[in-house]
Amino acid sequence: MPLHVPPAPAPALRSVLTALGSPTAVREARTPSLRTAQGPVTPELPLPVHVLDEITTAGASATRLAGWRFLIRCQDRAVAAAETRLTPDGWAFSHFFEGPYIASTERALRQAETMQQPYQPRLLSVPGLYMLTLWLHGDCTADGAGGHPAATDLLVPLAPAPPGIAAHRPHRVAELLPVLTHRATPAPLLGQLA
Repeated sequence: MPLHVPPAPAPALRSVLTALGSPTAVREARTPSLRTAQGPVTPELPLPVHVLDEITTAGASATRLAGWRFLIRCQDRAVAAAETRLTPDGWAFSHFFEGPYIASTERALRQAETMQQPYQPRLLSVPGLYMLTLWLHGDCTADGAGGHPAATDLLVPLAPAPPGIAAHRPHRVAELLPVLTHRATPAPLLGQLA
């Protein structure tokens, strides 16, 4: 089933295209594969990046949109990613980067395309656990910039995943959230146990 990729804001895409067209921005990027790319590079698969700042025993706090991430493709593979962020003046290019999350994102997206149910792909960052997931939202018509993970949505942890959480294994939000809650909840101090 094809994924329903939400459209990125036009200014976010323009900012990435401008950065890709700037020799200074590409040269100063800490992405060797982008600097040495042979052939044209294009931004593809814009994914909204949501952040889950707090997980409590009551569940997930609201997510917030942190930016849009574009995979930068050269020939047949993604060589880097570009991230944009919202500023008081609108969407602006933030930075280029590379690393294991690029290939892991591509793998998770290919995996999601084989599922029977259609989904809207997003990224969900859980900074407290140093975790990034592909968030497969069940409402394909939703605005990609908003929303909250529904209990039936899927989260696919990207590699490297935190210890004890398998990368690339889809989990329903209702199943994974208790695990994340347990991991993110600080243990009581010894003096508080009495």
